[in-house]
Parts: sequence; C-alpha cells; structure tokens
Amino acid sequence: MPAPHPDADTDCLLRLAAAGGALAPRRALLAAHASPAAALAAGPEAWAAAGLDAAQRRALRAPPPDLAAGWSSARGHRVLGWRDPDYPPLLRDAPNPPPVLFVAGDVDLLWSPLVAVVGSRRPTAGGLDHARAFSRALAAAGLGIASGLALGVDAAAHEAALDAGAATVAVLGCGPDLAYPRANARLHARIEAAGAVVSEHPPGTPALREHFPARNRIVAGLSLGVLVIEAAYRSGALITARLAAEAGREAFAVPGSIHNPMARGCHRLIRDGAQLVERAEEVAAALAPVAQALGGALRRRLGAPIYAPGAPPGAPGTEPVSADPDYNRLWQALGHDPTGMDRLVERTGLTTAEVSSMLLLMELDGRVVVEHGRYSRTSATRRPQGAGRGQ
Repeated sequence: MPAPHPDADTDCLLRLAAAGGALAPRRALLAAHASPAAALAAGPEAWAAAGLDAAQRRALRAPPPDLAAGWSSARGHRVLGWRDPDYPPLLRDAPNPPPVLFVAGDVDLLWSPLVAVVGSRRPTAGGLDHARAFSRALAAAGLGIASGLALGVDAAAHEAALDAGAATVAVLGCGPDLAYPRANARLHARIEAAGAVVSEHPPGTPALREHFPARNRIVAGLSLGVLVIEAAYRSGALITARLAAEAGREAFAVPGSIHNPMARGCHRLIRDGAQLVERAEEVAAALAPVAQALGGALRRRLGAPIYAPGAPPGAPGTEPVSADPDYNRLWQALGHDPTGMDRLVERTGLTTAEVSSMLLLMELDGRVVVEHGRYSRTSATRRPQGAGRGQ
C-alpha cells in the first residue's frame, strides 16, 4: 500500500531533506519564499539561484520516499522547516542549523529550557551516578535534559529525566525511526512517548560515523548550556562542548580524580574555560538569564500577554487576565500547594504540551514556582529571586 501523500509544505521539506548536500542553500531556498510549498513551486531557476547544486535540484523534482511520507503522516510526528513557527529558536540562532527537523513526540519540548548532559559511552560507576544525580537535580530546578541517546552518560541522563517527569530530548545521528544503538531501543520508545526524538535525517537513514559530530551541534544548539560529566581526553562530548561555545552557550564540566582517564576530558575543558561545577544548582543559576530570553521567545510564539496591563506580576490581589480562557483555567487549577503536571492536566482538560508552555510563561513572570516537578502559585511574600527557571 503506498504511503499517504503529505501536504504540500511537508512534501517540499521531505524532498529537501532527501536532497542532502550543503545545508546553507536549502535554508536559503526556504528563506526566500513564503512557504515550503512556494519554494518547491518556484522551480529550477529559483532553486539554482538559492545555491542548490544539480544533484539537489534533481532530488527536488522527485517525489519523497514512501518511508518518509508514511512516517510524516503518523500521529505524533512532525516535519519542521527552518522558518516554521515551531522551529526551536535557540537552534535557529545557532551556527549551521538544519533546514529540516524530524520530530517524534512532543514538539513543544524543543522550546523548553534544556541542558545538554553528555559524556562517555563507557563511564565509571561514579560517572553514571553523577549523570543521574545532576539530571534529577536539574529536573527539580525546572530544566529539561537534552542528549544524544548514546550508551553510558547520555542514556543515564535521559532515564533520570524521564523518571523525574521532566522534559527530555534525544538527538539522533540516524533517522528518527531507528533506535541506535539497539541496546537503547526501549529507551528510544520511552522518549518518543514522553519526550521528543529529533533528527535532521529522513526516516530510514542509517547511523553513520560522520553523522555524529553533526548531531552534536544540534544537541548544543537546542540547549542553554552543555554539562560534561565524564569524558576521555579525545571525546565526542568535548566536540559538543566546543560547538556549544561556538554557539555562545555555557559549557560546564564536573571534575574528577587525576587517576581517572574519564576525567581528563573534563579537566581539559576546565583549563580551556569551562565552568567547574560540583552541584546542579550552580548550572541552573548560571543559565537563568538565558532561560529568561527563551521565555521571551515563547511569549512571542504564543502571542500571550497573560496579565492585565499595568498589573505587576505577583502584586497582591491580581489575577491572570488573557483573551485566551485556557490561561485563566490553568490559573484557577493552580493552588498554593504544589501540584503535579498530571493533576493540572486532569483539572484543566488541556494537553500536557499546552499546560507545560503556559506554566513556563507563568514561572518566568514570577507567578508560579516549581519544586521537584510540582507547581504552585507564588505568594506576594514569596517571590522568587529571578524570573528564570532554575532559580
């Protein structure tokens, strides 16, 4: 049975992803037209003017692969173009962003304040403990976890985030439909169900060695900062940290014993300027200003003036006022006693993604606090010291 035909915009994005080759011309083509469908309809001369080479132009003439078309039509799957309003702003502003992203799971999580937690595929027992402990503590501070779904530190960080009910985003060096390594197939499924799996490669693309350094730039680009737990002196985690620095992100490293070869990469990063951290709270505090900027982008995305003009957040007796009644419904569902996400979803009838986005805005405005994954109103006498998550 042939795959369902995608809509015109998705059809173009699938063809662009299948075209391969240089990223900049494909971004330029999308930037030059009002929509992906318009870019495809512009024809070969416009494609050449954007810089696409002959092989890329041939690929644009061909229908997208059935596998990709079928994957894109499944529930919970999204294909995002570089100019799509849902394309994550941090990644869009990073060096060399992918023109097309394939997302399985909750696309709104790409707008969450994320910390990349990365490290060795063969960590020590202590390194695994650190990966879990830091990820749990970052989750309790309201931050999500991004990583690469590799064995070792990556997998431990993803699992800790899932167990804490926090956002987690896995970036793959293969198609979004393939679990790599196979040992993480169950974890891949858990993340797709409760987090987000992301790739710049079309479904069916195998894991190739050259894909992984490029994958690391997406991990770094999606995140407010990168935390390296354990890494050898030459390690992919160090590449991620370097790419984070090139994208203007903070890099953090956990020190270790001078006798542990898995600590040498972290010590190298610290010598090169990464922040030495011993507690997750240090990471959260350093990233709070960047989280505020992300909250501003989220406000623009949702078009959401939540509060009445002239009513300062947290002022005694003020209540949220919005043209969208969903905000008021969520505010009424919140109390001064900490309430979990599941209960808020149940009380409001909204989706988890909708509640998560609204809570982030309320938290950044100082009206909501989060502790251990549970949300409550901020009283006038108990304002947080900052507007960002993690404070």
